[in-house]
Amino acid sequence: MIERTLFSPDHEAFRDSFRRFVDKEIVPFHAAWEEQGYVDRAVWLQAGANGFLCTSMPEEFGGSGADKLYSVVQMEELARAGITGIGYSLHSEIVAPYLLHYATPAQKAKYLPQMASGAMVGAIAMSEPAAGSDLQGIQSTAIQQPDGSYRLNGSKTFITNGWHADLVIVVAKTMPAAGAKGISLLLVERGMRGFSAGKRLKKLGMKAQDTSELFFSDVSVPAEKLLGGDAQENKGFICLMEQLPWERLQIAIGAVASAQAAIDWTVAYVKERKVFGQPVANFQNTRYRLAELQTEVQVARVFVDKCVELVARDKLDTATASMAKYWTTDLQCKVMDECVQLFGGYGYMWEYPITLAYADARLQRIYGGTNEIMKEVISRAMGLGGR
Repeated sequence: MIERTLFSPDHEAFRDSFRRFVDKEIVPFHAAWEEQGYVDRAVWLQAGANGFLCTSMPEEFGGSGADKLYSVVQMEELARAGITGIGYSLHSEIVAPYLLHYATPAQKAKYLPQMASGAMVGAIAMSEPAAGSDLQGIQSTAIQQPDGSYRLNGSKTFITNGWHADLVIVVAKTMPAAGAKGISLLLVERGMRGFSAGKRLKKLGMKAQDTSELFFSDVSVPAEKLLGGDAQENKGFICLMEQLPWERLQIAIGAVASAQAAIDWTVAYVKERKVFGQPVANFQNTRYRLAELQTEVQVARVFVDKCVELVARDKLDTATASMAKYWTTDLQCKVMDECVQLFGGYGYMWEYPITLAYADARLQRIYGGTNEIMKEVISRAMGLGGR
């Protein structure tokens, strides 16, 4: 296999530390969390106490001031273990960066340290019942009142960390008639009157992830909770577009790591499982199929590693991130399907990790922008058609 050159010895030492944390504090409880539909809140505080949240945030805000590769390590380790209930990545590498890049000094000082400690869980509310990949189509509104506050109304759905969330970055239209140029981001906290989390959604996979609906009914959002203050009013869509490449690459990172984990589980299984008096691994079909899958995953990993290098230099463009997201998630689903087949009947049994991984993988091609939207983004970058 091609040697990976992304990670330093310090990154690998961090990997060992985080792997021990995952194996001790998460793996033994994840099946129970799948049954109850959410992870225990304590696992957020444990992660914060160990320095595993918001590691790329500056030390002055409670982070470690580390590079994004430390977060990549965490994404890979959670995927390796088949852990999909933990929303650490969204909290630390999607929500926190919005605050770091766009928030006022007062907003950063208030929220980032609490997110780093695990005292506050973060979420971002984009998708709505009638608007998913098309963010310009959102209907939630936040109309400014005479006293400077915003009256927020609307609903959101499919919100990761939504049920646990103490802080939600809400995407809403502050100038509805202006379309994308009238979108702003607001900081809404648990306990604000008129803000409520709906039921935890029952999903095909990722059952321990507390995905939920959010409702906003005449929520009075103070002017100081407009993300970035007056300077960022009606610039929310630009902020979203700037952050989407890194968000989509995170999905690709998890996709490749999950696919590799599935291959590793399957290789171990076919060596032990016997059919017609010999290990399943002895059959040419098994060996060739796994060889093909491993080749494709290796190719995907090299591409994703290159994209991670581009992120580190702030050079990752939207089209390339879209390529990574679409290609790797399609591949992830393909790998899971083939590996389930090699497990035979046991691949259909819920107690086997490959079965959970098969169900969990399907969402990857939908969230972060559907793979069809990714192809649209890529084709437009090529100068082809579209509005």
